[in-house]
Amino acid sequence: MKRFHTVLPTLALLSILAACGGQDAPMDDMDMDETPAVEAQPTASGGELACYLAGATPEEARARVSPHTSLAFNIGATRALLCYGAPSARGREIMGGLVPYGAPWRIGADEPTTLHLSGRANVGGHALEAGSYSLYAIPGEDGWQFFINSNWQRWGIEIDAAVRSTEIASFTVVPQPLPEMVETLTYTWEEAAGGDPGGELILQWERTVLLIPMES
Repeated sequence: MKRFHTVLPTLALLSILAACGGQDAPMDDMDMDETPAVEAQPTASGGELACYLAGATPEEARARVSPHTSLAFNIGATRALLCYGAPSARGREIMGGLVPYGAPWRIGADEPTTLHLSGRANVGGHALEAGSYSLYAIPGEDGWQFFINSNWQRWGIEIDAAVRSTEIASFTVVPQPLPEMVETLTYTWEEAAGGDPGGELILQWERTVLLIPMES
């Protein structure tokens, strides 16, 4: 099995654009599903990459029970920014419990987990142009089906038929066990060995890890 290590994500202190005049977002949308107003949004192609927030200031989003955070990394010459809410287990069963098998999950909390790209990249075997994409998955005990979606300017739930109608690609990742408990959902980036222009986006939570291949 591929070796990996558990580390906290690097916080990208980039410009974050908040929606104006909206209703405050719930503190932890893993538990609450009220949808805030969604208005203004940034663009991610050309210029600086930026996270999207719905109905909250950056300070409010960082103070949530599931803090909004980001991970900046490079896929070859392409700059990438992953934006997500980071829920914690807090004594709850996660895989197969809070995160049910067989149902779409936003792989984060609150706003959609979103990948912003400054240029072209290959994610899970699929070529993507510069732009912004929401990511979610249907977890399973033996395999997770990940989806890439062009609809990212929204609240993270529900992942209903209207949201799924804008899926543009999917791929499967086999989950691997973690030797130790990871309390808070964490994403990290590990560059490919040998100087190859790519690497793996690593999702870790509870005792499960998934390695998502990306390359330029």
